[in-house]
Amino acid sequence: MQKKCAQEEALKKTFVLDTNVILHDSGCIFFFQENDIVIPITVIEEIDAFKRGQDLINFHAREFVRLLDTFPGDALVKGGVSLGEGRGRISILTLFDEEPEIHRAFLEQSPDNRILSAALFLHKSNRAAQVILVSKDVNLRLKARALGLESQDYTTDKIKDIDKLYRGKRLIEEVNPEIINRLFTAPFEVPAAEAEIEDPIANEYYILRNASKSVLACFNPHTQMLERVEKLQAYGITPRNAEQSFALHALLNPAVPLVTLSGKAGTGKTLLTLAAALERRKEYRQIFLARPVVALSNKDLGYLPGDIESKLDPYMQPLYDNLSVIRNQFKESDERAQRIGEMLESGKLEIAPLAYIRGRSLDHIYFIVDEAQNLTPHEVKTIITRAGEGTKVVFTGDPSQIDTPYLDSRSTGLNYLINRMQGQAMYAHVTLEKGERSPLAELASDLL
Repeated sequence: MQKKCAQEEALKKTFVLDTNVILHDSGCIFFFQENDIVIPITVIEEIDAFKRGQDLINFHAREFVRLLDTFPGDALVKGGVSLGEGRGRISILTLFDEEPEIHRAFLEQSPDNRILSAALFLHKSNRAAQVILVSKDVNLRLKARALGLESQDYTTDKIKDIDKLYRGKRLIEEVNPEIINRLFTAPFEVPAAEAEIEDPIANEYYILRNASKSVLACFNPHTQMLERVEKLQAYGITPRNAEQSFALHALLNPAVPLVTLSGKAGTGKTLLTLAAALERRKEYRQIFLARPVVALSNKDLGYLPGDIESKLDPYMQPLYDNLSVIRNQFKESDERAQRIGEMLESGKLEIAPLAYIRGRSLDHIYFIVDEAQNLTPHEVKTIITRAGEGTKVVFTGDPSQIDTPYLDSRSTGLNYLINRMQGQAMYAHVTLEKGERSPLAELASDLL
């Protein structure tokens, strides 16, 4: 029995957490199974600087500090505290020797290097245990490996197989002509079983094709029927291809309160979503169009001149550009063009940074979140769980254009949402692939 316990102890790992892991997920300490967790005191110092503010990282900083406060303070620094049955212990490392390798390899005495030093100290002082530095920072992980330390990303909310991510649409070849004919005949639906589609997914879209005909269809999970998708128009905007028709169908469908659209620049994600919201404006109390503010080259907003409104204008401008495209579909005297200006003035249509939406009532809102590839899974969950009665939430984004250093295509909240929600009756997704902005924009997107 003693031998077995010794073997189990030797197999246990010690994970040293970087600050960005905690700011990404304040509950991260509960996802390391039976292994131990060590928080260098430098991490506590860094978290203290993030406690004030309205962004999600500030929320995580506050939550983590509150969580630590539930443990006896002296126990955290004297051997650690158990995290519960089946889990390891958490401790704060306050005293450790500055490792000479750090000084030889790196010039600065930065917080990152002090965290590295703490991990290296643990590695040297406890050879029996496997010490692993966990960080969302690729550079810090590389620096750790250069010093002979094992390091890894925080992967709890990462998608394992990104190549198999749900696309929301399928092309079905050699379809029975009779099925296609029936979809073109009232009531424009066919039992899914008769269409011989393998494992249809709720609200999945299909291009059904044979040698002479094709039809666009959608699987209705409530009726188990395959329904024809018509080429709809929304506030002057007409789809230019099949996938845009699918997207508009999902955006206008009152039975689907959660929609995601992903795709490269110029595929029409934001434009279609805004047009659909304007088309359905009478069914909602308000239209919110928001996006996360991610500064260029990771610079803070403070480097921009002017007051807060003028600082934010560059980030919101793409949304106003899409509104202008819709407005330009009509003459200036047209009531529909004038209505857009009136909605902006009255607050019926509001464009704002995502952080400014916090605390708002989200009942009967058409809520559009643009550039959602820059959101963490926790941020996406926070937004959706605040949706009230009669609210529709739409996330749009391009997972290949992530602007935050701690996310990638496997950890972005947009792809995480797609992966987790596929098959739910109240959810629809479409991956848009064909660029429609201009031939030049399409060429640049493909080749550059």
